[in-house]
Amino acid sequence: MKIAVAQSRPTIDIENNRQEITHLAEQAAADGARLIVFPEEAMLLAGEFTEPMAAIVEREWLPFETFITDLARLLDLAIVIGGYEPSSSERPHNTLLAIDNDGTIKSRYHKLHLYDAFTYKESDYVTPGGELPPVVELAGVKVGLINCYEVRFPEQARYLIDQGAEILTVSAAWVAGARKEDHWTTLVRARAIENTAWVIAAGTVSDDCVGLSMIVDPMGVERANLGEQPGVAVVDVTPERTEQVRAILPSLKNRRLALTYAVKE
Repeated sequence: MKIAVAQSRPTIDIENNRQEITHLAEQAAADGARLIVFPEEAMLLAGEFTEPMAAIVEREWLPFETFITDLARLLDLAIVIGGYEPSSSERPHNTLLAIDNDGTIKSRYHKLHLYDAFTYKESDYVTPGGELPPVVELAGVKVGLINCYEVRFPEQARYLIDQGAEILTVSAAWVAGARKEDHWTTLVRARAIENTAWVIAAGTVSDDCVGLSMIVDPMGVERANLGEQPGVAVVDVTPERTEQVRAILPSLKNRRLALTYAVKE
C-alpha cells in the first residue's frame, strides 16, 4: 500500500493551515497514497495568540474535525493528523486524530508523554492524556500512533507492536537544537530497527523545528526524507518487506522477556 508522509509549515492562522493540509493531501491522493501522516501541530501552531489558546481551541476544534473528516471522505484517503482539542481545563489536549478513508474517526489519542525537556515545558499549556495510545485500522492496515517526544520511549513503540500494529506513525514538531537533528533521525530509525516495522515519521518544518520527515523500512533504511521544505513523499509500504526482514532478523520472536505495561495514575 502506498503511504504518504506530509511535512507542513503550520502557523497560528488556522485557515492558512487548512489550505496547506488540503494541498498536501490532494498531492498524496494524486500519487496513489491510501494513508497520509501529518505532523502533530498541523491544525495550529502553539504561538503568540491575541486571545487565550483555550478559547481558540474551544472555538476551532469541532470545525477542524469536520474539515478533516470531509477531506478524508472526499479524497478517499485515511489521515493521521495532530491538533489541539479542548480538555476539562484551560490547557487543551495535544491530540492525534486517526481518520479512515470514509471519514470515520477511528481514534483520538491524547499525548501521554509531554515534552518537558531541553528547557521546554509543554505541560505549561497542554493537559496530558491518561491512556496508552491505540492501534487503529486505517485503509486496511493496523497503525500504532506515537506523538513527537514519545519516540524517545521505546517501550511505547514495543507496546503498540505487541498490540498488533503493522506500522508505526510518528507525528512531531521536533524542536531544533544541539544534537536534536541527530536524535530525531537516530530515534526514528531505532524504532524501525528494534521492532522490524515500517515507521512513517512526519515533522513540522519551521524556524524552530527541524522537519526531516521520513519513511523508514523495517531494516532501518530511509526510503524517503523531505529535508527542510514542506512537501509530500509517497512510498509503497509492503508487508512483504516486513516479512522478509523478520525472516532474517527474528528479534521479536527471540525475546525472552515478559513485559507488562501500565499507566501510573
